Amino acid sequence: MLEKVKSFLKQYNLQDKTIIVGFSGGYDSMCLLDILSKIKNDADFYSLKIIAAHFNHNWRGEESLREQEICKLFATSKGIEFYTKTASNTIKKSENEARIARYDFFEEALENYDADAIFTAHNKDDNAETVLYRIIKGTGIIGLKGIAQKRDYFYRPLLTTTRSEIMEYCDTNNLSPNNDSSNSDITYKRNYLRLNIIPALEKINPLLKESLNTLAEIAKNDNAIIEEYLESLRKNVFNNDTIISANYKQLSKPIKLRFLYEFIQNIGLDYDYKRINDLYSFIEEYISKRNGSTMSIATTQWLYVDEKIIEVIPRKQNNPLQTSNFEIIINAEGEYQVGTQKFVIKPYVENEIFKFPESTANFAYVDFSNINIPLTLRYRRDGDIITPFGMTGKMKLKKYLNAKGINRHKRDEILVLAEENEILWAVGIGISNKICVTKTPTHVIEVIQ
Repeated sequence: MLEKVKSFLKQYNLQDKTIIVGFSGGYDSMCLLDILSKIKNDADFYSLKIIAAHFNHNWRGEESLREQEICKLFATSKGIEFYTKTASNTIKKSENEARIARYDFFEEALENYDADAIFTAHNKDDNAETVLYRIIKGTGIIGLKGIAQKRDYFYRPLLTTTRSEIMEYCDTNNLSPNNDSSNSDITYKRNYLRLNIIPALEKINPLLKESLNTLAEIAKNDNAIIEEYLESLRKNVFNNDTIISANYKQLSKPIKLRFLYEFIQNIGLDYDYKRINDLYSFIEEYISKRNGSTMSIATTQWLYVDEKIIEVIPRKQNNPLQTSNFEIIINAEGEYQVGTQKFVIKPYVENEIFKFPESTANFAYVDFSNINIPLTLRYRRDGDIITPFGMTGKMKLKKYLNAKGINRHKRDEILVLAEENEILWAVGIGISNKICVTKTPTHVIEVIQ
């Protein structure tokens, strides 16, 4: 097994990298960490750096704390740096939420240590269970591929190793892994599958796990054939972490469903066919709308759709500044701090090059000749109005933002300069005709990030 992990490191050129190892202290992760502790003493791996990352889900009180301490003692005894975090009591006690929180923790560790990879100790049995679980939920070929050996910066060096081989390694090397009592709780679907369903199916086929892993390999090969065709379409539909609505609309329904499944998987969610169809129906309803709409896809995430873009956005986090009573009084030229931003108002210098009376960026030339001071700097409120640039009549700010095609979930983030309830400048969007320059500016206003 030692040589298998060495080969894995060389295969992915990780011999001299910094690696975060997800370390629960169970058989799988203790086996992996012990192997890596031996490998890093090898001359060919002298620059390999290992960090053991333990996430305490905080579900089992004292038992969880004891396991956390045991993990720390084991890692330090092997000369491996230990990094840990305890989950908030507010996290919902569900398999999916726990998984999201755990992977967020791993990515936090990756950033803190400027690491190159995250190792998790998924094994061959885990892969078989995942394939069976997805079959039961009603998955497609992508789901049947099972667990990927590498996805982004996540790697699974033990994926071709069986659980029995791992347990044998731990016994041979006198390791004493944690015994998580929640692994016996069949109220969790994965545990029920592992403890009840798989043993029952093995009475029909004793080689069930091997068969499921074979199925995963077949699915990978079939998927590779499909991928050759889809790649030419994908580059026109996906733009980094978003989908281009206009190009998506041109696809057939089967390809849309395929891309949606891929899109959801890439953000760490494991949806069945029914839920993918729900997403498909939602997108079909709103993809031609200018202002779009949102759909909840996880506790912390929404899917946003409009005529331009399909993207995943975080559920709105309360910004202490974005409240109805927040405002900064602008009663003189100078600089004003707004959170991490700085608002600057200064007099226009004669003979300064001036070309554009309106700016839709964070900088604008303006004429304050007919404006009453003081002004206020704040976020939008109900009842706000604006006289759009080039017009003489007023309209509701909401209608103005609609016309500008500003996504709904981004509107509360827009800083505005206001004269009572009349908006003079929506930062980054546009200025009011009331302060547009006809001859010479009186001031320059700017927001510096």
